[in-house]
Amino acid sequence: MKLFCAPGTLSLLPRIVFLEAGLAFTAVKIDEHTKAIEGGGDYRTVNPLGYVPALLFDDGTLLTEGAAIVQYIADQVPSRRLAPPNGTIERAKLQAWLNFFSSEMHKGAYGPLFHKGISEQSKEMFRDRLRARYAHLDRHLADCEYLMGGDFTVADANSFAITDWAPRVGFDLSPYPHVLAHHARIGRRPAVQAAMEAEGPIPNT
Repeated sequence: MKLFCAPGTLSLLPRIVFLEAGLAFTAVKIDEHTKAIEGGGDYRTVNPLGYVPALLFDDGTLLTEGAAIVQYIADQVPSRRLAPPNGTIERAKLQAWLNFFSSEMHKGAYGPLFHKGISEQSKEMFRDRLRARYAHLDRHLADCEYLMGGDFTVADANSFAITDWAPRVGFDLSPYPHVLAHHARIGRRPAVQAAMEAEGPIPNT
């Protein structure tokens, strides 16, 4: 399996989950801006939309979207308890968290803050969205070590990967002590540290 990655993007999420699951994969680095594949080629021939992550199977099947990829990985090694079993209410709750990070945090708030040329007034609107969503997350984490309770899951990896963007867009996390504690706790996991090291430095844009 080939995992297409770009430093500083959500490809950190499946990289973490692969390492947590103990499954073999090949990381293929792309340039997020030019779409050039390291070693040659245009990433848009793999994923026409040009964004990462994407998982390419040996038979040519392509799986995109971080939430789908990490659930697939988790289901390959159920003993690691990275996701609750399919068909349970706990799995639905996990999917709710993954959707929350994808739509409410990533695309609905963080994403626009990375765009050059956006006005300060617009940036403040998106920061307000982040404040409301982090307040919700902070309240939830006040009562549990992990998002799903007692076990680390792919949702925690998602929270870590998204929250790691805060300094890059100048978002202050200090009002959310439970979020900060959770982020630090996840960041101490060996698989997370290994994934961060493998991702390498984020290129200047």
